[in-house]
Amino acid sequence: MAVVPGPQPAAGTGAPGSEPGQPPLIGVLAVQGAFAAHRSVLTRLGARVVEVRTPGDLDGVAALVLPGGESTTISMLLAFNGLREPLRRAIVEERRPTLGTCAGMIVLARTIVDGRDDQVGLGAIDVSVRRNAFGRQVDSFEADLHISCFDAAGLASDPFPAVFIRAPVVEDVGPEVEVLATVDGRPVLCRQGTVLVAAFHPELSGDDRLHRLLLDQLGSGSGGEVVGTAERHDVRNPPEPARLGCQNRPAHPAAGSGPIAR
Repeated sequence: MAVVPGPQPAAGTGAPGSEPGQPPLIGVLAVQGAFAAHRSVLTRLGARVVEVRTPGDLDGVAALVLPGGESTTISMLLAFNGLREPLRRAIVEERRPTLGTCAGMIVLARTIVDGRDDQVGLGAIDVSVRRNAFGRQVDSFEADLHISCFDAAGLASDPFPAVFIRAPVVEDVGPEVEVLATVDGRPVLCRQGTVLVAAFHPELSGDDRLHRLLLDQLGSGSGGEVVGTAERHDVRNPPEPARLGCQNRPAHPAAGSGPIAR
């Protein structure tokens, strides 16, 4: 089990990449995984987007997205490209707003319970995560997340249609972490300061509200108190429109019904 200390936030001095009159520049980590879908969502919202593969790609970036993919591969490529420490510094010390989804949540975590011996999280959020905790690809499912902060942020308060594919789960959270939504009592959406992590794939949902929350931080901070709950449903009969990535997949009946096998 790999453990790193939690973040020690540094005082921010204004977001880079968000000059007056210019759309914000958002960096999407693009060493592996579902980065193209995040880029499409952010572009539709009017942001400028750069794909981050080397330390130099972080120059001028106001906020970051770490996408889903293979967390072990992403971790190895961060080290190989010399990107691990510059990325950690941008998120933890410079406090650039960050959204991590699925594998991105694992990479940002304080502790990766079942990671490789050499797989160490960035320590950007004080959570402990377990990979693939909801099952394999065939166990993919959707859950309607009810997130109260959407109202305060001026966003529609309808349930968020979260898509879970080989999803990790948060096993414990530190005292500074807000649990924003749960599935079967397990945290799947958490926030600490400027870092927001999701166990699911918002970029596949057709709903851009989490990406809007990321962009909102560049102008108005992280928003108010958030408390969420969720109801699961079988995606063999998904709500319309059908979501990408897990159509016709049965929900995982055992997820959240008892202790996770170790």
